[in-house]
Amino acid sequence: MANNKILAPQLKDLLSGVSNHGNQHLLEVEVDLIQTTTLLGEAIDKLVISFIAIHEAINFQQETVNLLLSGKQPSLEDIERLKNIHSEVGRHVNAAVTNMQFQDMTNQLIGRTVKRVVGLRDALASLGSTSAQMLPESGGEEIIAFLNEINKALVTQSIELEGALRKVVSQSKMDSGDIELF
Repeated sequence: MANNKILAPQLKDLLSGVSNHGNQHLLEVEVDLIQTTTLLGEAIDKLVISFIAIHEAINFQQETVNLLLSGKQPSLEDIERLKNIHSEVGRHVNAAVTNMQFQDMTNQLIGRTVKRVVGLRDALASLGSTSAQMLPESGGEEIIAFLNEINKALVTQSIELEGALRKVVSQSKMDSGDIELF
């Protein structure tokens, strides 16, 4: 009976630890996936805006060329806009390239998520392999020693995983921060 009083808290600590560490890592996975989704959504929206603006500028340029080919004279306003089309297209292309640079941030987030899932899987596999070493005929003291060993391994793996996955990507919106392109 004395062994059960010692064994029960050890088992409770182990199960609680597995649950807490698993939940923490899965919460981080969820946060990274939400941040990735937000960044991708904003980048795609801004890319669409840039490409539509480029398309409109090229259409205006083509309309002006067609007007000239038909022998008509464009208005002074159209001539001025035509002179600015090159820089306008350049601005929109630069904006599109800037938005495509966020692929790197999303790749980092996805990489962190994969590493966290792999780390969690490894921790659970370690838990399974360590517990498999426990023999059915093991006495209470042996079981308590195994449970202590498993608890320590779980905590160590969780701390190592957390240390390896410090937040590298802190930007959560496309408009915050600066980006060095080239």
